[in-house]
Amino acid sequence: MEKGLAGAPVGASIPGEKDGEERVLDDGTIVVDWDGEIDPANPKNWSDKRRMGATLIVAAFTFLSPASSSMIAPAAGQLAAKLNITSDIEISMTVSIFILAYAIGPLFLGPLSEIFGRAIVLQLANLVYLIFNLVCGFANNKSQLLAFRFFAGLGGSAPLAIGAGVLGDLWRPDERGKASALYSLGPLLGPALGPVCGGWIADRLPGDGYKWVFFSTSIVCFLIQILGLLYLRETYAPVLLSRKAAAIRKEKGWEKGDERVKTVFDLKVGKRTLGWVIRHGLVRPFVMLYKEKILQILTLYVSVIYGVIYIVTVSTTDIFERIYGESVGVAGTNFIALGMGFLIWAQISGRLIDLVYRKLKARNGGVGQPEFRLPPMVPAAFFLPIGLILYGWGAQKRLHWIVVDIGQFLIAAGMIGNFQATNTYLIDCFTLHAASALAASASLRSLCGFGFPLFAPYMFDSLGYGWGCTVLAGVAAIVGIPAAPVLFTFGAKIRAVSSYAAKAPSGAPPSSGPSSRKK
Repeated sequence: MEKGLAGAPVGASIPGEKDGEERVLDDGTIVVDWDGEIDPANPKNWSDKRRMGATLIVAAFTFLSPASSSMIAPAAGQLAAKLNITSDIEISMTVSIFILAYAIGPLFLGPLSEIFGRAIVLQLANLVYLIFNLVCGFANNKSQLLAFRFFAGLGGSAPLAIGAGVLGDLWRPDERGKASALYSLGPLLGPALGPVCGGWIADRLPGDGYKWVFFSTSIVCFLIQILGLLYLRETYAPVLLSRKAAAIRKEKGWEKGDERVKTVFDLKVGKRTLGWVIRHGLVRPFVMLYKEKILQILTLYVSVIYGVIYIVTVSTTDIFERIYGESVGVAGTNFIALGMGFLIWAQISGRLIDLVYRKLKARNGGVGQPEFRLPPMVPAAFFLPIGLILYGWGAQKRLHWIVVDIGQFLIAAGMIGNFQATNTYLIDCFTLHAASALAASASLRSLCGFGFPLFAPYMFDSLGYGWGCTVLAGVAAIVGIPAAPVLFTFGAKIRAVSSYAAKAPSGAPPSSGPSSRKK
């Protein structure tokens, strides 16, 4: 159970409080909290329809941005010819520089959402994406294009930095698997389906098709933005309670910011200022990455995964055009194999995460713990290297195209399975610090998403697709296969000495596995 002031559970009585009246400390401070566990103002108590609606809007934001990052890949040759780009690295950068912005945006957008709220930061950042993505279609040279793509990526990084926090605001731990399945589809299904659309646009509009890649995504972004303005409401508890505190001050005729009214979160972490944003936004994620072994292991793994997905993105069109003789439009349809892997395994994995969590929680005397999220990572950790082997050697030996597509399917299944499990695990582990943990993870993985495609053409030229993908498969296996067993066994002990991770409450029943944290 969440702890309030002086170690008391949130919602419990505290010294100086009378039943049916406002909470008041002995020094006269009014403490603002939810009105009990079933307060309808608490986003966790909203109706399932309302919570799922908010989840779908955030998932749509989270889908569109990664789709934009890769949608230009099949049209990169067309774009390069129009803007006189001749270097292989610069051509790859037209795709991957969008991802470089993902390494920076979460560092300040995540913390800003903890001051001003999730909804307003999401909507304003999406507006930045909309403007700069649109003007990419009017770029006259490579410098303008790369600059516009970078700023579009900054705006587009907000859903990846904040979206998981919205899920934590809306859903309780044993409800979170299905919502996480929807949210996790965005960063992975987007890069798969984007090139399918981009390929056909480039094929049907051989002159200016690349411009319509930008125009079409901008139109979709505008529609999602309208839905967000209409239906996405604030979900972050500290911001909602601060508004409640402001209403109490106004009712009593006190000045704005009067310290006689505080929220339970003010008492825990204090007021959040611009200095707090700098310390916690630009510094805390890297401090956590330096100190937290759990975060180090999972961030390293998802970074490799993210780099692999963008290697596959920039190489698939080339494989099917050069080796299998397909047109750019037909070559783009092979990304459907990635999309199917994401979609099918996301549904299986999302349900599996909730099912395994509930069963292990019941076995543990009704006490849940973050490590119960990890078992579904095990099959996903094997899918990824197997898929890479099939993908690389299928192309190298010119086997039937279905072998390469089966490889893509397994790569996608491995990616989505690992992303869903790690996202829910990090949210459960770091609770109020989840935004910073996810920002650290997003920053490092985005650097890999930017950098891996730059060396991929040279790796494949030197080693071939077969041995190149074998090297990637070996790295993925060495990092990924031991990760879930190690953290399941030792995760609770690591959390017990952590400065940021959630710990088991005193008096919790003994666990059959690692020490528990009550949900």
